[in-house]
Amino acid sequence: QVQLVESGGGSVQAGGSLRLSCAASGYSSRRDCMGWFRQAPGKEREGVAAIYAGGGNTYYADSVKGRFTVSQDNAKNTVYLQMNSLKPEDTATYYCALKVPCVSGSRYFIAESPAYYNYWGQGTQVTVSS
Repeated sequence: QVQLVESGGGSVQAGGSLRLSCAASGYSSRRDCMGWFRQAPGKEREGVAAIYAGGGNTYYADSVKGRFTVSQDNAKNTVYLQMNSLKPEDTATYYCALKVPCVSGSRYFIAESPAYYNYWGQGTQVTVSS
């Protein structure tokens, strides 16, 4: 069974940093995409960042570009989201997601569409206070 385990969430002051981790297990694929999404109460789930094509390609939402960095440890099947300069509007539940197999040409779906992904973690809460 595929399993995604998230960690690293917490509460920080505005301007602080957090590092989220997502460890994936239970699958073997030469082509996969891993993404980060977030959902605030009363709002739809939105794409935050993604990494694909063996880590060669990344995506960032405009709202986090320059502040967040997504990376991947292929040996551990783990994806990370380094979040710096956090703002109160970053407060949300953050989810990691896995798509296997993943077609790298489907960039819109990788970046923006939760429905494109096969598997999801349970989510980790990030709260940023002003």
